Amino acid sequence: MATPVVLITGALTGIGRSTAFAFAKNGAKLVVSGRHEDAGEALAGELRALDTEAVFARADVRHEADVEGLVDQAVERFGRLDVAVNNAGTEGRIAPIVEQTPESYADTFDTNVLGMLLSMKHEFRAMLAQGGGSIVNITSVYGEIGLTSASVYVGSKHAVIGLTRVAALEGAASGIRVNAVAPGFTETAMMHRATGTDEVRSAVLEVIPQRRFGRPDDIAAVIVLLASDACAYLTGQVVTVDGGLTAGLPIRA
Repeated sequence: MATPVVLITGALTGIGRSTAFAFAKNGAKLVVSGRHEDAGEALAGELRALDTEAVFARADVRHEADVEGLVDQAVERFGRLDVAVNNAGTEGRIAPIVEQTPESYADTFDTNVLGMLLSMKHEFRAMLAQGGGSIVNITSVYGEIGLTSASVYVGSKHAVIGLTRVAALEGAASGIRVNAVAPGFTETAMMHRATGTDEVRSAVLEVIPQRRFGRPDDIAAVIVLLASDACAYLTGQVVTVDGGLTAGLPIRA
């Protein structure tokens, strides 16, 4: 992929935004997506300032018509879709199981699971027609090990891992690779909302062997590598990027 065409959902902040810049610096053509048009157009302008082709396409991954139109727009604009990074997600309601509701479940699963399924459905459609491509789904280290008071979020991220593995099996013979990246605690607005206080964040740092939170750029670098031809024989895998947090823990996916 000398000049890949890359689609990123949830691209406007955090890991998605850093990933867009990482691909742009490698010369990719970009379609960045999110729900907020002003922020999206501003991001596309910043990317174009790096001398790359970039466009913003508004989409809410919970709605199939939006996702179908997003993929179609990428193909119509650039002629193909080589890489898709499915990053759109939410932490949902952080609360004990007894406080979760059908509404909190739907709010989280509609974005994290249904949105991922719909994204892959239409990305597959484009990639099957052209003979292959690479998809990277963003899950979480807590899709592998669990987290107190985050039952619905953890369940949704387990589901992303399952979807990733099944999609990898379905796409392998057609040249479509599907992998996932599982970040640990990373300096994003989502992490700050989920941890809540400086006291909690200090306690978290004590259990991370590197004694620092991840940076969005740390995660973006792995996504770019995983999507590239350097990983051409890698599919159906979850790459954990967590500063060593899970190195001594049994992982049951």
